[in-house]
Amino acid sequence: MKAIVLAGGYATRLWPITRNRPKMFLPVGEGTVIDDVFADLEEDERMEEVYVSTNERFADDFDAYLDDSGFEKPVVSVEETVDEDEKFGVVGALAQLIDRENLDDDLVVVAGDNLISFDLAEFGDFFREKGTPCIAAYDVESKERAKSYGLVDLEDDRIVDFQEKPEEPKTTLVSIACYAFPRETLPEFETYLDGENNPDEPGWFVQWLQHREAVHAFTFDGAWFDIGTPASYLEAVAWKLDGENLVADGATVENTDLGENVHVMSGATVEDSALDRTVVFDDATVVDSELRESIVDESSYVQGLDLAGALVGAHSEISDDDSRT
Repeated sequence: MKAIVLAGGYATRLWPITRNRPKMFLPVGEGTVIDDVFADLEEDERMEEVYVSTNERFADDFDAYLDDSGFEKPVVSVEETVDEDEKFGVVGALAQLIDRENLDDDLVVVAGDNLISFDLAEFGDFFREKGTPCIAAYDVESKERAKSYGLVDLEDDRIVDFQEKPEEPKTTLVSIACYAFPRETLPEFETYLDGENNPDEPGWFVQWLQHREAVHAFTFDGAWFDIGTPASYLEAVAWKLDGENLVADGATVENTDLGENVHVMSGATVEDSALDRTVVFDDATVVDSELRESIVDESSYVQGLDLAGALVGAHSEISDDDSRT
């Protein structure tokens, strides 16, 4: 069995924080967004090879990250794009990678920006048991939230209906960008694309596929985060920290009230401030400020401000002029 980790997006909804870094490398607790996925695949002996599908802009970042990570299985496979306008969609990228790497084996595909509470080996067990294309599905318990995802209707774990981002959801059970395909199904990617079907979201492919053959869904309880927005990233951080705060060695926090789920990274300085549900990156400085549900990127400077839901880009300097000394 082989695996593909999808990591080719440009995360424009998280700019400026992700303008120059893959969102998969955003810190979540002691690790990063993508670490749990890599760790699960590394430990599963059935996974012979793991391909990280990313774009040309971030290929070197992934190479460097993996060289330092200790993970042995992942190798970078590069899409021929450098910005969002050139992307050919997730289905198109998958078909290209299958052809580029000459893949002819059962295949697990998971998005690198998924933070999930189950071990991917459990999903692999389900896939082997069913012997059909499979997806993972999660109940978001909100029809408004469900509008943003592919929705599945099941009978005994088999998908009998699939809606991709419907205006009027029939269910709240959503596909979470975790898929498995038997080797016999892989040629269907080209068949699908040759039919001029939507190349963007895998959900469209699943919707098309479930009319041609049996497709099953692995459902789970617990937690799932699709990290694509500042709010979803901070929710994932809060889940990992579980109400605690994480202040790295080398950080300075003085005369400051830390609420819950605050992460202050190495080299950062926070003085005379109050922080809640906030992430402060390496070497940033926050002075005489109140920050809530905010992200302060590396080597930036914030002074004398009351901010909620703020994104402060790297190497930025913002302040209340009256507070400057």
